[in-house]
Amino acid sequence: MNIPKSDLPRVVIIGGGFAGMHLARKLMKTKRFQVVLLDKRNYHTFQPLLYQVSTSGLEPDSIAYPLRKITTNKNNAFFRLAEVTSIDAEHTTIYSDIGELAYDYLVIATGSKTNFFGNDSIEKNGMWMKTIPQALNIRSLILENLEEATITTDKKAREALLNFVIAGAGPTGVELSGAIAEVRNNVVPKDYPDIDVNEIKIHLLEGLERVLPPMSETASKKAEKFLKELGVQIHLNTMVKEYDGKTVKTNSDLEFETSTFIWSAGVTGSPVKGLNASAMVEKANRYEVNVFNQVNGYENVFAIGDIALMKSEKYPKGHPMVAQPAIQQGEHLAKNLERLAEKKKLEPFSYRDKGTMATIGRNRAVVDLNKSTFGGGLAWFMWMFVHLWFLVGFRNRIVTFFNWTYSYINFDRAARLIIRPFKREKEKEQVVEQD
Repeated sequence: MNIPKSDLPRVVIIGGGFAGMHLARKLMKTKRFQVVLLDKRNYHTFQPLLYQVSTSGLEPDSIAYPLRKITTNKNNAFFRLAEVTSIDAEHTTIYSDIGELAYDYLVIATGSKTNFFGNDSIEKNGMWMKTIPQALNIRSLILENLEEATITTDKKAREALLNFVIAGAGPTGVELSGAIAEVRNNVVPKDYPDIDVNEIKIHLLEGLERVLPPMSETASKKAEKFLKELGVQIHLNTMVKEYDGKTVKTNSDLEFETSTFIWSAGVTGSPVKGLNASAMVEKANRYEVNVFNQVNGYENVFAIGDIALMKSEKYPKGHPMVAQPAIQQGEHLAKNLERLAEKKKLEPFSYRDKGTMATIGRNRAVVDLNKSTFGGGLAWFMWMFVHLWFLVGFRNRIVTFFNWTYSYINFDRAARLIIRPFKREKEKEQVVEQD
């Protein structure tokens, strides 16, 4: 990998998502370690805004940040574009597609990937949204279907092209449904005068009894109200059994003929081969870690972010697989590694819940903050401020703010471009977004 030898302890970080990136940044400031960041892509993705890329609200460069910028002008920090294939903990070495590398401390921050729960038909024929290329595929498919609907003379084919089905009413599914509804309500009447907006149907399917199951019941009710105001049809207690590329079949009598089926019903961990089976929680596909984020059975191997499962009385199934736990674990581990260098005792990680939020379109959002819940315009502005604040890079904040302001004033989505046409017959690679 052409990493120079150093007298400093080497920390190898696998994954440049929220957890890995925040850890790397903090460690570089200490100047106590040689830091090597590995990722299969050369950019960090701000995943909470992927749905805006897929619905023409933002271009990809607004939510992506070059990982090499983190290591710029840092003498003891290196980035390598590499996919790690296995770990040899006995010999403190990782293996990748560009070579092997020894480590003193290893941090696994490989994040999560889409969970299809063993349903091959959904994985083969559905769309999912974990990476920027996947978000661009959805954007292209939506726009291509609208274009095709304007010229088709087959009534059934037209209905399928204008039928959008999203499975999973968590934050991703809710935000995506609301964004597609805004495209229908605000963009289609101007761009596609030969399509009646009433022909476009948006169906949101959820296997549980309410939308936004991770949030409070009050937030759930508000979100459901906002979605219905936008014209989204909600189907609760409805689980998808099969999608053959044309028809969505569910556990009830409901079936949906659609050319656009988007799966947002769950994620699972994305581990690296090589560690003992005792380190894994098999059902969750995540590494079990102690309160110091050390992987079960290893002193110098750590896991943070989505891939780490830290059980506690408050979180018996581990912390939520969202950005805040990943950011906090990354920053906390940087302090603990510094304590190790100083031969001090490690401090346990304590998650500080800063609240949960989801947006459902223009002036519509819900926020759970401590024991209070609110929704509407105030929640929407809070959602925008928080997401702008946590975007990586000043340029990205400015560009995103400009795009949002433009869209708000003009009821428009400027990024509705088919740059890379989506071809369903192409073999789709399920790429893992590291977190």
